[in-house]
This record gives sequence, structure tokens and C-alpha cells, in this order.
Amino acid sequence: MTDTHKITTLEELQTLYGQPAQASLDKETDHLTDTYKKWLEHAPFYAFSSQGDDFLDCSPRGDKQGELFKIADPKTIMLPDRRGNNRIDTLRNIIKNPNVALLFLIPGVGETLRIKGKATITADPKLLENFSENGKPPKTVIIVKIDKVYFQCARAIKRSALWEKVPEDNLDTVPTAGQMIKATDQSFDAESYDAILPKRQAETLY
Repeated sequence: MTDTHKITTLEELQTLYGQPAQASLDKETDHLTDTYKKWLEHAPFYAFSSQGDDFLDCSPRGDKQGELFKIADPKTIMLPDRRGNNRIDTLRNIIKNPNVALLFLIPGVGETLRIKGKATITADPKLLENFSENGKPPKTVIIVKIDKVYFQCARAIKRSALWEKVPEDNLDTVPTAGQMIKATDQSFDAESYDAILPKRQAETLY
């Protein structure tokens, strides 16, 4: 079936959407302004997008406020790579392609903050120690040199009602981690996995 309405050119897109409001262009900077820095310092969570040779990836990153990152200067943000599943998809991608994008969120706040830049990875012991938590430093720190910063308006958060009351049936109806693994491996013991997961996660956050 041929899609006769498929958009294939930039001109078609521009005609369909029109010009952006001037404010949406003016809010973009090439560094963290004092106000952007103040906003960012409240964020405990961000999504990290990276691109390898053959695929894109987006991973969640979270920590206590003040521990999630450090701002070295208005053009540089440093992010500890905390303990995870050791797939290291993001780190593999950075080795291949330094271009990254980050989306920061603050609970209860509708706006989000977007950062685009180029990333490098370091295992400098002194820097790792600066990010030590519960006596455990991360294995690496990701350093992002900022190219662009701007905030995103609250429409998406408002439409999703993300910060409103959590639906009461979520814990009963959303598939668990064990169930999602079992869906790809029928021999997997989902119940045992889910039973010990909260304790294991609490013991291995750092």
C-alpha cells in the first residue's frame, strides 16, 4: 500500500508546521546560563541518548539531587556512570560517536531541559572519587561539552499527567521485570526473580 501523504522533504514539513515562535528560538544557548544552571541543580533524573554505528540508544539515569552530575563550567557537565547491568550501550556508543543528547526532569515541574553536546569517557581516579557514594566510586565519568541548551515547554508533561496521582492499578496491571524477561525466555523463573529484586536493587544502587 502506497502512502500518498508521506512527508519526504524539509519543505513539506515546513509548509505543514509553519514557522516556530521566536521565543522557542531565543531560549536556545550554547552554554548553561545562570538560570539554566539553577534549574538543572534541582534535577534528580535524565534520559541519555547516544548513537553508535548501527543503532540509537536512550537510557534512564537517576540519583539524589546534587549527586546526579557536577557542572565544571558553563560549557561542561560531568556525569558519573553509576552501577547498572553492564551492557554499557551508552558507553559503547560514545566511543564510536561522541554526539549525545540529554533530557532532564524535575518531579512536579512541567518544563524539561535539553542538552546536546559531545561526550568523552574518563576513568581518572581523582575525578571518580569526587563522585563516590557510600564509599563506592563509579567506574567511569562521562564528560559532556555542551553545544546547545534549551528548555522544553510543559505541554507533554501536562498531556501525560505524569506528575499527577499514580493510577492505583499500576502495580497490579503493569508487567513486572521478571515477567518481561520470561516473555523472551519461557524457562525463566519470573516469580523468584521479582521476589528478590527489591532487596537486590537496594543493595546494589552504588
